[in-house]
Amino acid sequence: MSRSSQHPRLIVGISGASGAIYGARLLEILAPMPVETHLVMSRSAEMTLALETDLKAADLRARADVVHAVGDLAAPISSGSFQTLGMVVAPCSIRSMAEIATGVTTTLLTRAADVVLKERRRLVLMVRETPLHSGHLQTMAALSQMGAVIAPPVPAFYAKPQTIAEMVDQTLGRVLDLFGLDTGTVRRWGEGKP
Repeated sequence: MSRSSQHPRLIVGISGASGAIYGARLLEILAPMPVETHLVMSRSAEMTLALETDLKAADLRARADVVHAVGDLAAPISSGSFQTLGMVVAPCSIRSMAEIATGVTTTLLTRAADVVLKERRRLVLMVRETPLHSGHLQTMAALSQMGAVIAPPVPAFYAKPQTIAEMVDQTLGRVLDLFGLDTGTVRRWGEGKP
């Protein structure tokens, strides 16, 4: 059910870190927008999704315009000639982050992120880990120097969220702001409710 290729493409990666709801909700938010979504999900992400939500991997696949198998290293998103706005990894595990930082990629998820970096496109990593040791921080700094945006899903309490869903939507809205996509879900500082 791919949309017209006239729409810009955005890759959504979902790794096995806690916070599968971020990737699931991101696809839901993007569905009505004029963006063609390309989903790649790790095997660990499928397990985390089952542990943290009532959703199944098939539910997420149904939300995406195009789905790529994590082992398909010949998929279009593994090539820089396949034009995209970039990629969001929501959530991003430390393992995925480390693979992306080194360029030693073993899956389509990390290969696609590596391609986004090499093509100087926007890569946003919603890294989910705490506390962080110096190795994690050094890896994040290296990725930032390469052009990635490290965007841990930190709640914005100034938005006065009443539910977890509101916190998730605020965070994802801010992530999509980085691609120039306004979801209408962001409560902006100094402005009223969306």
